[in-house]
Amino acid sequence: MNARVRGIYTTALTRLLLAAGHDVVDPSPPIRRRFDATFSTAPPDVTVATTDDREGIGATGDEAAVAALRDHLVEVGIDTFGPGPTPAPPGTVLDGEVTETLGGGAVVDLAVGADVPGDGDAVEGYLPYDAVDARIETGDSVRAQVTASAPPWASRRPALDTAVSAGSGLVTLEPGSGTRVDVRDDEAARELAGMVDLLGIEPPEGWRAVWGPAALDAEMDELETGLARAVDAAERLAAAVGDAENGIAGGDLATGLLSEPPATDPLARPNAGIWVWFGRESRFALDDVRRQVTTTMPGHHRIKAGPESASAGVDFAEAFCDPAPDADFPFAAVRESFGPAVGDALRIDHGKPDGRLITLGEGEVTDVDDDGSVTVRREMTPGGRYDGLETRRAAGDVAVTSLMEGRWWYPTTYRGADGEVKGTYVNVCTPVEVFPTAARYVDLHVDVIKHPDGTVERVDDGILDESVAAGDTPEPLAAKARSVASALQNAF
Repeated sequence: MNARVRGIYTTALTRLLLAAGHDVVDPSPPIRRRFDATFSTAPPDVTVATTDDREGIGATGDEAAVAALRDHLVEVGIDTFGPGPTPAPPGTVLDGEVTETLGGGAVVDLAVGADVPGDGDAVEGYLPYDAVDARIETGDSVRAQVTASAPPWASRRPALDTAVSAGSGLVTLEPGSGTRVDVRDDEAARELAGMVDLLGIEPPEGWRAVWGPAALDAEMDELETGLARAVDAAERLAAAVGDAENGIAGGDLATGLLSEPPATDPLARPNAGIWVWFGRESRFALDDVRRQVTTTMPGHHRIKAGPESASAGVDFAEAFCDPAPDADFPFAAVRESFGPAVGDALRIDHGKPDGRLITLGEGEVTDVDDDGSVTVRREMTPGGRYDGLETRRAAGDVAVTSLMEGRWWYPTTYRGADGEVKGTYVNVCTPVEVFPTAARYVDLHVDVIKHPDGTVERVDDGILDESVAAGDTPEPLAAKARSVASALQNAF
């Protein structure tokens, strides 16, 4: 397959793909410098990009290429997760019902259908008002195309538009006429426009070709292949959606509003999509791969998964030194430079193996240590009982959580206003990562509890077994979780 890769994991992923016999196309200048390889600007079968939060990657493209990529990436490390296929990847055209109107757009429940494993439930999308030619209200049915998706652990909704596009990579087709070259160099744009006129391939009526920067360096046969692919994609999209009142009219989905009952399945899903979520162990495994190519400090990807300023600091450090491969991860230096510090607020991001993310709340950092440990204190709201402990939550209760970078578990002790211990809950998870504003991990279900009377109990083994059976938690990771839980139980 041909893959186009961008983001903080690019060097490591390029190394893995080339080693597996795949091609990387349209590489960035640093990748061209780092690899002794011949690269082309051929149209990609799959496009790979780092997620906005830098915790993983998203991939979109040909179904077989996306599946092959997932098979490679889930082997990166023990705590790599590949949640099920994206129900509404970019390019999907589907119907939905407006369920809420916000300041700048509408929330739409999308009919994603049940033909992709894990689907069947509605997915919310966001449709800006200026993408629709008419006023939209709660209860309206609309037809739109997904322009950007979001990983299951993010809080964003997929972005929607009623102006469709087709193709990817070198060239896309969009509503309009003529040819557009999306580069800043006017002379180069004119030269490329003259070259593509010689290809003899015309977009369908109502569509125009939009050429990206990579086209400037492409060979004529690559330009021809890219345009032919985009034209074929546009024709298939038009055939799937139809050219009737609610179909494609000159590249637009009419007004976006439907005058007929909405379809219960996507009208077109030209691309497949996946998300891959990396844990701490996986980031260090990617460090080892990257180190085969270029200078890589310990914790390179772990630090770059944090704030932009930390990412820039990594680039600066690697430009001036060549650290030993077996050097320790400099957590103390990273924490002192970027946080968290005593008095800061720290969020606890509790991931699930199926890709969901639950925030357990935010507390105050009360203690930090150079060994990687951070203590967080949270004030609890009264009402109900603590999970597993069956002790009541009362006014004045506090939760004290001890988080250590790289550890496969962490304890939370609950105390009443009088200081009395109400129990300790030890969460077994993927190795904890303590970033400046949040501690992140993926919960591995099985936990160990110490009750107020000193009784020790291990819980939720059955839920872990169910997660393995569902394909969400790999068996080697489940075995590690059980081993950690057993050690904790014995220690208690």
